[in-house]
Amino acid sequence: MNKVTKFTTPSGDEMVVLARAEYDALVEMAEMLEDVAAYDEAKRRIAEGDDLRVPSEFVDRLIDGESPIRVWRDFRGMTSKDLAKAIGVSAGYLSEIETGKKEGSISVFRSIAKTLRVDLDDLFWGEDSKRSVNE
Repeated sequence: MNKVTKFTTPSGDEMVVLARAEYDALVEMAEMLEDVAAYDEAKRRIAEGDDLRVPSEFVDRLIDGESPIRVWRDFRGMTSKDLAKAIGVSAGYLSEIETGKKEGSISVFRSIAKTLRVDLDDLFWGEDSKRSVNE
């Protein structure tokens, strides 16, 4: 380990100067500790049943570009008619949103997200996430 130079500024702050390699090693260790803490938190949430585990078949469907609304609706075991009724729109209108024929309003998307118990961001994936949602 290289020598560390310590000094105090005129305002009373204690400062140190260390080699770049030592600084980089400290940053890497700090990042590793954050990763370990995140892993421990995820394990705790899974053990307590607080974390949503999504089977790979649903993740694959999202990755393949299928409508996130349809994927999350299927994941929750809902038909399009069930979801449409729950959010107060027609099944036809919901179908048009799912297929991308209509953009849908932000209030409809909020209702969908709330009913499917997902974040609003979860309803937009890949290229579809770039389209705008009307206010």
